[in-house]
Amino acid sequence: MRSLPAKTGLFLMALLLIPVSATAGSDFTLPGIDGKTYRLSDYRGKWVVVNYWATWCPPCRAEIPDLVEFHERNRERGAVVLGVAYEQISVEQLRKFADKYAINYPILKAEPGSSEVLGPIEGLPTTYLVSPEGEVVARQSGLVTGEAIERFIRNYRE
Repeated sequence: MRSLPAKTGLFLMALLLIPVSATAGSDFTLPGIDGKTYRLSDYRGKWVVVNYWATWCPPCRAEIPDLVEFHERNRERGAVVLGVAYEQISVEQLRKFADKYAINYPILKAEPGSSEVLGPIEGLPTTYLVSPEGEVVARQSGLVTGEAIERFIRNYRE
């Protein structure tokens, strides 16, 4: 089991860790609003930010611009965002919402209570960070920032 550097703990006010051994090898398969099927395992070799959110959730909407920016800055450098709409909503409504907010990362759809989740969803937004090896290494319940994610990744590698 890989352990994190001690200095990472100072930063984790913005991103909370969960035990790696409890979630190693996690995977899911979900439909995207673009008609494609997405598998988490297809992103091995990259950092993946899996953000569970809903259109009706104010903190979810507040973090979208930061996630858009993070995805744009990092998708060619080995990190991507997958947004998982965790609500009962039509694909058409999600497409309109994604257009309105200029979301540039894949939007996937999961019904509340779905088994296709990486761990507990105690509230929205909930974000999981998956390492290039496919291990869930961090979880944040509540608002997350792109800067916090980038800092966590940098510190994790050291």
